[in-house]
Formats: sequence, structure tokens, C-alpha cells
Amino acid sequence: MTDSLQYQLLANIVLLLHVAIVVFVVGGLVIIIVGNLRAWQWVNACWFRLAHAAAIAVVVMEAWIGAVCPLSSLEMWLRANARATTYAGGFVEHWLQRILYYDAPAWVFTLGYSLFGLLVAATWWYFPPRFKRRAKETKA
Repeated sequence: MTDSLQYQLLANIVLLLHVAIVVFVVGGLVIIIVGNLRAWQWVNACWFRLAHAAAIAVVVMEAWIGAVCPLSSLEMWLRANARATTYAGGFVEHWLQRILYYDAPAWVFTLGYSLFGLLVAATWWYFPPRFKRRAKETKA
């Protein structure tokens, strides 16, 4: 496999990871709300709620400080090293990029991410996570 193909493959893997994180952030909120309405206990598990809150917190922080997402930077660097454009490629790659990358002023993204972050924070108040305490082990 040539270096160019290896870089392209790694760029596609980063793109898929990026999409998976977006699905986790957006889908996670839907699952938290629907799960609480249907009394699914696992949606309030501490690990799930903390991971979800941390993921959206990183996105909101990046938007507020004007930082470029490290996954986007890594993907573009890999594509540049593969001597490929950032919008060309296979069918799946092309459509995944259309989902993630679209044109709008930066303030639109900052506002959208911030409102989404506030919605996640509201679910912490309305549907609080379950912080399970471990039972102390008794010594025999």
C-alpha cells in the first residue's frame, strides 16, 4: 500500500470517528430524553451522562474560543499528505462529509452549539444522572 493510500485510509477513519462522535452527541440527547420518558434506567448512568456532557462541552468550548476541531485538523492534514482534496473520494466519504461540513457564518455554529449545550445542561436538571454509590465491602 502506498503512503498516499495509507494517509487516505487514515483520513477516512478519522472522518468516521468524527461522524460517530456527532451521532453520540446528538443521538445521546435524544436517547436521554426518550429513555427517561420510557423509564429506561441505563440512560441516567453516571458514565453515560458524564461522557455525553463532556463531549458537548468540548464542542461548545471550541466554538467559543474559535478553535478548529482537532479531528477536522487531523483529517485535513492526512488528506493533504495523501495529496487528495478534502471533498473528493468514495461514495460514503463524500456523503459523510456533506453531513459534517456545510457553510454558515461562525456565529451560527457557536449559537447552535451553545443552545445544544444548554439543552444538555437542562436535561441534567430535569432528568438527573444516577450517581450510584458502591456498597462498602464488609471484612469477615
